[in-house]
Amino acid sequence: MAATSVEKGSWFPSLALGVSLLKALFMNAYHSTDFEVHRNWLAITHNLPLSRWYHENTSEWTLDYPPLFAWFEFSLSHVAQHFDNKMLVVSNLNYASPATILFQRLSVIFTDLLFFYGARECCRCVRDRKGTRDIFTHPSFVLAVLLLWNFGLLIVDHIHFQYNGFLFGFLLLSVAKHLQSQHLQGALLFAILLNLKHIYLYVAPAYGIFLLRSYCFTQDNRDGSIRWRSFSPLRLLTLGSIVAAVCALSFGPFIAMGQLPQMLSRLFPFKRGLCHAYWAPNVWALYNVLDKSLATLGACFKLLNETTLPRASMTGGLVQEFQHSVLPSVTPSITVVCTLLSILPALASIWRRPRGARGFLRCLLVCALASFAFGWHVHEKAILIAILPLSLLAVESRDDAGIFLILSTTGHYSLFPLIFTLAELPIKCALMMMFTIFSFAALGRLHSGRGSLLHPLEVVYLSGLAVVAVACELVFPLSPWQQRLPFLPLLATSVYAALGVCYSFLRLYFTLLRQDSGKFKQL
Repeated sequence: MAATSVEKGSWFPSLALGVSLLKALFMNAYHSTDFEVHRNWLAITHNLPLSRWYHENTSEWTLDYPPLFAWFEFSLSHVAQHFDNKMLVVSNLNYASPATILFQRLSVIFTDLLFFYGARECCRCVRDRKGTRDIFTHPSFVLAVLLLWNFGLLIVDHIHFQYNGFLFGFLLLSVAKHLQSQHLQGALLFAILLNLKHIYLYVAPAYGIFLLRSYCFTQDNRDGSIRWRSFSPLRLLTLGSIVAAVCALSFGPFIAMGQLPQMLSRLFPFKRGLCHAYWAPNVWALYNVLDKSLATLGACFKLLNETTLPRASMTGGLVQEFQHSVLPSVTPSITVVCTLLSILPALASIWRRPRGARGFLRCLLVCALASFAFGWHVHEKAILIAILPLSLLAVESRDDAGIFLILSTTGHYSLFPLIFTLAELPIKCALMMMFTIFSFAALGRLHSGRGSLLHPLEVVYLSGLAVVAVACELVFPLSPWQQRLPFLPLLATSVYAALGVCYSFLRLYFTLLRQDSGKFKQL
């Protein structure tokens, strides 16, 4: 009987309830400027006409998400007015009454119900082991914990403050629908997601190629070659109609008012610079450090004129454009080219050999990591777009489990600087340790019998991450360097984490290309 209840997933509501109660404990924890961002958006959408939504600039935190998210804020505002109507006054900058905080926190917890539903659907898509009472050998249970109790989502949404869980609910549901071969529903959900937050353009190429190849072509030869006669214009028209309808509902009213140019300038603010104030752990973080190192060495050996070099322009903690000192400066067009070149082999791979929805999922991960690695003004939080979907592959594939352990540990640690207050230090350390220990233990048990999931050098790298964490979180704040080099911990965190993220990206790419060559065991 115990095995039967385990297999039916009766534990899922308990996991969801437990994490919801944990989120409620963070009500009065630190919150970032994103709290004020979303309060301001509530006020804008509640009080101003559509024609002013993307023009209003009383606050520096102007509305810069797509229209469906603006309508989401508009809907929330009608509930918010019953908590504290003053939060909906546009001029009430940095307003954070207890009732406002309560509403904002509860709104994130409540909208996470969609994330729970998406996670549950994904759990239905993995095969469990029948006849065993050990719940830790059931991939669906391990997956549920990796998704629902994800460390990154907990601190980003429920301490730092954002609505990523709500958005990831659409992504997980979309992926689940493709795994269930319900491609039209998957396409609809992703189209809605794109019109909620345009950062998911990162993975749009994977969706486009997969649906064109696997849905619009109705037949394949066994060697994966295309039967061009099986192309269905009707299916392509259906897909196009779904995307066009969602975009028309989202952008249509603003286009009719001539608001599109203004809206696009808000959605794609290229003047913010190559990197965020805290560098995301990607290729450009390594590029920046290399440039800084070459400039320092050049000045020491009198090869460069120190007076003409920009001083700490990249590490000043400001969002701005800057010029590199030695290496060629990077422009938005260069990042676009680098990103496209980095995803082309992955797209070509699923075009030649679609390998079903799991091949699509692997390509989606490559696109997410490529965009994170080479994109313009990438935020560190974007690493979650890769970590969460990778959980699905990690519970099914031993190789992917190893990649997940490296990427999740590294990517989650890179989020530490978001929560920099002393009171929350024990919370973020405890949450990450619990999630990391569970990930290693559960995935190790799930894929037991063939040795460690990590290579010795990977273990050494992750051990070094612990050293960096102690140095940045405990040692540096007490050292005299804190006044002279305040951004050194951010630099060390970004650069060291970038090594792990880039390594995970390359290793994931390698498994995709090995599958394409037919030398890798199919899932």
